[in-house]
Amino acid sequence: MVAIKIKFPVSEDEIRRLKVGDEILISGVMVTGRDAAHKWMVENHPAEVADILKDGCIYHCGPIVGKGKKGEYVFVAAGPTTSIREEPFTPEVIRHYHVKGIIGKGGMGPGTLAACKEYGAAYLHAIGGLAAELGRRVKNVKGVYKLDFGVPEAMWVLEVEDFPAVVTMDSHGNSLHDIIESDSGKIRNSLIGIN
Repeated sequence: MVAIKIKFPVSEDEIRRLKVGDEILISGVMVTGRDAAHKWMVENHPAEVADILKDGCIYHCGPIVGKGKKGEYVFVAAGPTTSIREEPFTPEVIRHYHVKGIIGKGGMGPGTLAACKEYGAAYLHAIGGLAAELGRRVKNVKGVYKLDFGVPEAMWVLEVEDFPAVVTMDSHGNSLHDIIESDSGKIRNSLIGIN
């Protein structure tokens, strides 16, 4: 399978062409955000991040960030963090900010899946265990918001190139996480003798 190249910001049409199982390479701008950032965005609707997030991408990531020779920020590691913690906030973030991509690991719940379908977004599963390699895909730190939340919780505005992910929740209401849970449940039940 050849990976599909996607550049953020992206059009809704381009996102709606993606299907669960598609392997993609992401380039362009993404913004990291975890628990504190999602809560802040939903409670305050900050104008300063609205333009960056429009047709953009949020990455559930708690990065390790260093300083380069000229004092610039450098991503040392950028592995995904578990996304389900953001489920209470993500549907509103997708709706209000017109976010088209959510990157993380472990999948998300029915609220996010419904928002992806309604507003034309997708959940993109990043590969755990590749934090250093994913950090190398960050070509430039364009800025940072809410550094007072701490480095892992801050909103880092990144320029990335060929950042690998897999579409596991698409804009058509399909969830690879639900499919795998259902299929594995059937196998488990047959192994223990439950019809």
